[in-house]
Amino acid sequence: MAEGFVSSTIANRVSPIALADELECELSVVLPCLNEAGTVGACVAKALETLKTLRIVGEVIVVDNGSNDGSAEVARRAGARVVSEPRRGYGNALRHGVEEARGRFIIMADADESYDLSDLQRFVDGLRAGDDLVMGSRLRGRIEPGAMPRLHRIGNRVLSGILKLFFRGRVSDPHCGMRAFTKDAFERMQLTSGGMEFASEMVIKGVLAGMRISDLPIVLRPDGRVSHGPHLRSFRDGWRHLRYMLLLSPNYLFVIPGAACMLLGLIPLVLLGRGPEALAEVRFDYHYMILGSLLTILGFQAVMTGLFAKAYCHAARLYAPDRVLETFRRHFSLERGLILGTALLLAGFVVDARILIGWLRSGMGELNAIRPATRASTMMIIGAQINFASFFLSLLGMFPSDNNDASTIVTETRDEMGAARDSD
Repeated sequence: MAEGFVSSTIANRVSPIALADELECELSVVLPCLNEAGTVGACVAKALETLKTLRIVGEVIVVDNGSNDGSAEVARRAGARVVSEPRRGYGNALRHGVEEARGRFIIMADADESYDLSDLQRFVDGLRAGDDLVMGSRLRGRIEPGAMPRLHRIGNRVLSGILKLFFRGRVSDPHCGMRAFTKDAFERMQLTSGGMEFASEMVIKGVLAGMRISDLPIVLRPDGRVSHGPHLRSFRDGWRHLRYMLLLSPNYLFVIPGAACMLLGLIPLVLLGRGPEALAEVRFDYHYMILGSLLTILGFQAVMTGLFAKAYCHAARLYAPDRVLETFRRHFSLERGLILGTALLLAGFVVDARILIGWLRSGMGELNAIRPATRASTMMIIGAQINFASFFLSLLGMFPSDNNDASTIVTETRDEMGAARDSD
């Protein structure tokens, strides 16, 4: 491997100091490749020429992702180091390419000539200045006619807006395929995605870890493919991006919809407790109260699921605690949860017991207690849910009294990330 690096460096004359030990390699340009024989050679040549011009000790890695058109041989002849990734997928190819990279800086781009591989200096400058991730921005730069279909433009803006809303990131074009990052930052991100959602995962985890991220306006050109169309599939890959963002955003997936559902359910459950009500000549009776009970229970379960998801994400060190979880942890504990849950259970049981006693005293005749029974069953179900949820949240390390304080671990890890970045 070392011999291959030295020989390719000599052949392409990257810089006068490129004959130094391979550990001094500063930059690796990683290009995922699936049947790009018509364009990958030009991309490799341009990247190597740019490294030579900038006098940067570097390499170009082409990750062959199962090509059957001779792409690997074309890339090899152009001077790239070719590695193979048999698992199909954009993320799989890039993760393997970065793992194989020798440079402490990585620039990734597509092998279809849509990105300008002579424009590397600005990305390297950002990393040398201390950025963990330097994102290319097509939206702040220029998209040439024919480079991006209208549907993709709309979808990209929608998905970018959702990512900014969910994770409060300031990246203008989080799905851009040309970006640069330090290998250390990449390792700290612990990326796992195998498909196109890899692009979203990198930005999300970088934002959640508090990494230093910058934007650079770039130009997107029409790709040079002639044998096949783009690998991106609009709806399939768009859904994969959205799905990943939702899975890492329990607030928007569970907590906020659940809280809204609970509020909507509590209104009829409370207001119709004494009897029917009318609004603008529309009569609301116990049917709406039963619906309110169902919505309250459903909403509460969604909120609890959101807390489970947040606790898991933090225990798994996916990101540090947020305000919602921190506030909950400060004021709640296993014992308080059990007290609250048991109190609701007992309150509901008392109401049901009074209904039963009244029915027995009336000679077990007609029973007309739908309203109090609905309230009682709601309280008992939610009380039981609180008890079970309290134990499960405690198991996940949610409460401060537990020995396994997940938030402390995650916060310390985040501090370690910052210290490691500063030391770079």
